[in-house]
Amino acid sequence: MSDISIRTVGVAGRITLTRPKALNAMTYDMCLAIEAALDRWRDDDAVQLVIIDAEGDRAFCSGGDIADLYASGRKGDFAYGQKFWADEYRLNAKIFNYSKPVVSFLQGFIMGGGVGIGCHGSHRIVGESSQIAMPEVGIGLIPDVGGTLMLALAPGRLGEYLGTTASRMGPSDAIFAGFADTYVAQLKWPELISGLEETGNVTLLDITSETPETGPIEARLDDINRNFGGESLGDILRSLQSEDSDFARDTLKSMHRNSPLSMACTIEALHRLRGPSLTIERALEMEYRFTARAMEHGDFLEGIRAAIIDKDRAPKWQYADTDVPADAVDTMLRPLGDSALKLGGTEQ
Repeated sequence: MSDISIRTVGVAGRITLTRPKALNAMTYDMCLAIEAALDRWRDDDAVQLVIIDAEGDRAFCSGGDIADLYASGRKGDFAYGQKFWADEYRLNAKIFNYSKPVVSFLQGFIMGGGVGIGCHGSHRIVGESSQIAMPEVGIGLIPDVGGTLMLALAPGRLGEYLGTTASRMGPSDAIFAGFADTYVAQLKWPELISGLEETGNVTLLDITSETPETGPIEARLDDINRNFGGESLGDILRSLQSEDSDFARDTLKSMHRNSPLSMACTIEALHRLRGPSLTIERALEMEYRFTARAMEHGDFLEGIRAAIIDKDRAPKWQYADTDVPADAVDTMLRPLGDSALKLGGTEQ
């Protein structure tokens, strides 16, 4: 497949995304190819670890290739999107639970589906160009691909902030928020990858790791905690509106671009997930409750129209006044019954 290179080099299973002109956006076929490779290597004693990287300087993976999702949804075919998300989420869970080390090298943009591929492994490497974000609320979704797990575990109320503003994290903030583990200057990556391929020894990462400076989002954590501790989107917006500060003004401006329904459901999902029973499986199941309904009942199709089809950047959101009723949130996040996410085999 020209979009992805899957091979073994030395003792490493190697996965390289090869769509740099498309910012390495994930297609459905790429998702299935990665899963098949992981299944094949799991019981192969010759493969000691898996390394995931990508071609190009601009992006590890900018997200999912959603044009087909939009086309099918416009025709009233919601089943394709539901299967796409279910299969993608199954891959995310496999990476998270993989029995061998999974080392990802995350340059440039890492967003949405790129987070699902690159940020669930055991060793997540960022460099000076890394920019990680969960921008789903800008297209009428909620943070998914297991992103709610990391958002719920992030310090303080950072999860609510990142999930509703779609703010980008540089390498320092990505490590602070729990989306990455190690900073290594990108000039060192080729030599480091060669060493991993030759030895399978992930302690090489400890030798080459560096400590980046405190990031701008971490520096604003007190502001974030003060304003994002409310129970609902309305609580958070009222807190920000009552505060006369650059932080509040900038944050409100960012949130104004995004789907109110998506932001409200993001906040509620994180509140439901946060706690000792949180697992990747619970996070993905919660996310799927929303995404399975996103085309028919959410703002997803309108978000994609405004962002990539007509490109007018003027979506007509539901609840544009930001007054999202609690029952609308409950409708999007209620259990799916027999249609609930199944994380078993490919055909499920």
